[in-house]
Amino acid sequence: MKTLVMMPTYNEIETLERSVAELFKYNPDVQLLIIDDNSPDGTGELANKLSQNSQNTQVLHRAGKQGLGKAYLAGISWGLERGFELLVQMDADGSHRAQDLPKLLAKADLDGLVIGSRWMPGGAVHNWPWFRKAISRFGNFYAAKMLGSTIGDLTAGFRVYGRNLLQRLPLDDVAAQGYGFQVEMTKNVLAVDSRVIEVPIEFVERENGSSKMTLAIVLEAFILATKWGIERLFRR
Repeated sequence: MKTLVMMPTYNEIETLERSVAELFKYNPDVQLLIIDDNSPDGTGELANKLSQNSQNTQVLHRAGKQGLGKAYLAGISWGLERGFELLVQMDADGSHRAQDLPKLLAKADLDGLVIGSRWMPGGAVHNWPWFRKAISRFGNFYAAKMLGSTIGDLTAGFRVYGRNLLQRLPLDDVAAQGYGFQVEMTKNVLAVDSRVIEVPIEFVERENGSSKMTLAIVLEAFILATKWGIERLFRR
């Protein structure tokens, strides 16, 4: 199926070129959309050069840093307008291994969501300290309890959405960023009774550049998950 990989960037000049090369090495038939939020380090200019050298690469420039969620929503809108059937979320820092993407695509269809899961048998996280793993595991456990879900990696950012599913979701109402964005999108998928499949992946912490994870992002996810859990209780 016609597949678009969406790769948001902000100050990823040290990682982008390698991530793009790896993507096409293992997935030569996909199309790539780099979504750059006016990176001050020149990532946008590098993205332009990469697109000039590849007919499978496009660049969407945005005015400034507006958050991961808004970047993906812009990419989804771009992809749906151009008739893509599968839309992939993928980090530009190399943490999402390109060789894992075929496994996700093999399970994908127009109506469902496939999640690349770190926290299931066969999945793994490399180069994270114990406390980072503990935060992620607790965050996923808590979010699952709040949503009444059995999904093991609700905060995962390596995903494949089907076109038909995305067209059923209230994308204009999605407001969360970071972990919260992933959880909110999954909540909306569950609300329309769509199929969600988890596929084990190996997550590799970036070797270059700096992580975009902040305390504010973690708190946003915790607060929103609590809010959604309370709303779920009152709907019973």
